Amino acid sequence: MIYHLAELPHWEQAQRDGTYRRSTIGRSLDDEGFVHAASAEQWPGVRARFYAAVTEPLVLLHVDESRLTSPLVLEVGNPETGERFPHVYGPIDLSAVVGTTLLDPPHA
Repeated sequence: MIYHLAELPHWEQAQRDGTYRRSTIGRSLDDEGFVHAASAEQWPGVRARFYAAVTEPLVLLHVDESRLTSPLVLEVGNPETGERFPHVYGPIDLSAVVGTTLLDPPHA
């Protein structure tokens, strides 16, 4: 299982479109080239580091990587630590999202 932090309006749009195409806060899949994701251990730190200023609820997407039709690649996200993060090189099909958790602010 991998996880992605989504802004609620983008998740709602994905439900209308049939695929999720946001990479990270303020960036689309087209902008970034992939969708940022995290492991169960990583997503709380990502939330605190990158989403602390978000004042709206977030949706944690629970993504079953075996259901992805887009390639999943583990890549170094922080060269200083060598920590690797899952990156999805294409849209996330809604059928791969097997659960969601609403996360109320604060996100730090």
